[in-house]
Amino acid sequence: MDSVLIAIPSQNPGGLDAGLGAHFGHCDLYTLVAVQGGSVRDVQVVPNVPHQQGGCMAPVQYLAGKGVQQLIAGGMGLRPLMGFKQVGIQVLHGGEARTVGEAVQAAIDGKLMQFQQMHTCGGGGGL
Repeated sequence: MDSVLIAIPSQNPGGLDAGLGAHFGHCDLYTLVAVQGGSVRDVQVVPNVPHQQGGCMAPVQYLAGKGVQQLIAGGMGLRPLMGFKQVGIQVLHGGEARTVGEAVQAAIDGKLMQFQQMHTCGGGGGL
């Protein structure tokens, strides 16, 4: 299996034991997890970007610039979901995962489904 860089919206302080951020655009930070051959190789925590400038698309461009290939999210609006598709980042629905580590393991195991339009919300954090 090739190496893949996965971004997960996270609660403070980030890392594999952190709780999942409920909504991608309004999370405190992102945990970036490099996975290779079915194993976690590296974990980094990066702050979220201000939402005002560029709206929902600012985090999309920010994560694309960091080389992210997959994003695991519990909620997001349709506009950023389309933005991730445009920049080539695959979005997976976090499902039942409660922590970053659980979500990453579920992704490695192929248990997460592709994030669909039916999973989107109206934005603004209202799930």
